[in-house]
Amino acid sequence: MIKVVKGNPTPEELAAALAVVQARAAVLASAPSGAPRPADAWAAPGRVARRTLPQPGPRAWARTYWPGQS
Repeated sequence: MIKVVKGNPTPEELAAALAVVQARAAVLASAPSGAPRPADAWAAPGRVARRTLPQPGPRAWARTYWPGQS
């Protein structure tokens, strides 16, 4: 059972949310039991870790976290 505890979604918004939940449940149900689940990519430390340290200079502090910042 799913219950809306805050807000007042439109029927379209509620249908979209339920479709996502139902699709996720179908994917999990189709996986073989006992099979290892792949690690979530968002939790991988290498996703945000840089391979090289930023060079000192203006805005170096901003480049310490955000990859691609110059």
